[in-house]
Amino acid sequence: MKSQLWDIIVDVSWAQISQKYFGKSRSWLSQKMNGLDGNGTATEFTKEEKEKLKHALNDLADRIRICSDKL
Repeated sequence: MKSQLWDIIVDVSWAQISQKYFGKSRSWLSQKMNGLDGNGTATEFTKEEKEKLKHALNDLADRIRICSDKL
């Protein structure tokens, strides 16, 4: 997942996305993106979590677009 998001990885507040859209900590999202949980066990996004992340990124893109249109 991390490689798929590499282009925006440093420009997005993943802590805010994790809290706002998942109700989870930044470390939870980081572990999911890296594919390893806190114990070093392989983990990945569920289908539902992938959809939620897709929604979060689309929502953020829409909000940025609205702000830029106001300039």
